[in-house]
Amino acid sequence: MAYAAGAAAAAVAQAIKASGAIVNMEPDDFMSIVNRCEKPLVVMASGGLLDRGFRYLVGYKGLIFHTKSKTELMLSGRTEVVHAKSIWIPG
Repeated sequence: MAYAAGAAAAAVAQAIKASGAIVNMEPDDFMSIVNRCEKPLVVMASGGLLDRGFRYLVGYKGLIFHTKSKTELMLSGRTEVVHAKSIWIPG
């Protein structure tokens, strides 16, 4: 049992190393970051079995910013949106 917990913790640590820094923030703060981007590329995934909301990622100045929202965010027309099946954030 302890081995399984240790293996799971190691897998999460490896996922964090592979993905780099991910900054979680509130939707309004996320939109502020998106609006700073010259040509924003946003990855979006909508609800699953347990979570009916929306998840978003955007890269800015070498960091990845993430937010969850109960409602769909209103992204500007200049935003390129990639629709993903799901977004998983380690940890």
